[in-house]
Amino acid sequence: MGSTSLVSSSSLLNYNNNITTKQVTVVRAVLSSTEGATMVKAIRVHELGGPEVLKWEDVEIGEPKDGEIRVKNKAIGLNFIDVYFRKGVYKAVSMPFIPGLEAVGVVTAVGPGLTGRQIGDVVAHAGYPMGSYTEEQILPANVVVPVPSSLDPVLAASVLFKGMTAHYLLRRCFKVEPGHTILVHAAAGGVGSLLCQWANAVGATIIGTVSTEEKASQAKENGCHHVIIYNKEDFVAAVNTITSGIGVDVVYDSIGKDTFQAFYMPGGLVKRLPSPDYF
Repeated sequence: MGSTSLVSSSSLLNYNNNITTKQVTVVRAVLSSTEGATMVKAIRVHELGGPEVLKWEDVEIGEPKDGEIRVKNKAIGLNFIDVYFRKGVYKAVSMPFIPGLEAVGVVTAVGPGLTGRQIGDVVAHAGYPMGSYTEEQILPANVVVPVPSSLDPVLAASVLFKGMTAHYLLRRCFKVEPGHTILVHAAAGGVGSLLCQWANAVGATIIGTVSTEEKASQAKENGCHHVIIYNKEDFVAAVNTITSGIGVDVVYDSIGKDTFQAFYMPGGLVKRLPSPDYF
């Protein structure tokens, strides 16, 4: 991501610690008729299925309650988990529902008794409550983080959810250190691209698998040291050759192949990311 600087974890903590509310917030996952409600546009799902079940509709949105803010979305992130909810692989709280778990927007109203959030703040959120496929939404104030003015809202909305995933995989699930060798399947995908950039910055050696020459070029641009086009060569043999038969310290597998045990060293770790093959 070039020289773009994200907000430090300490500043995010201070931002959220500045919130005070009168009482515990109950998340409103479904928009319903409320006093002072206004109409906004949203994409809703009334029945499970393919893209054809996504409906562009008018919905009502009320004023934020205690501990809540109203946010006018500037950009939303699209993630495969949205497809899982639309198809019914994951179950929504109720029907109809508004998909989407990631967005960047501007605070347009704050609930009574709330401090630490102001109208005009540019904020981002990723995760629950679901419902970012909408022009405006009500959110608990403590689930959003500030977006610096130097960061494009479109970039922020597209990287936050995947960025948190990459952070967990590289720093908590298995702490990648200089000298480690890692294998990233789908190295040109959303999470894979961030894994390659981040692990390269840490000082690890990255082996990536992709399906096309175009994706191979992208993976190399993202810092992947060794790229294997898996439908042109035996990637297990290639990994063994690259590592002189030692294997890798960790495998990040979002593909679901059944050969993962063949290429990591004894004591190594395989982290399987959700993919369609797992359901």
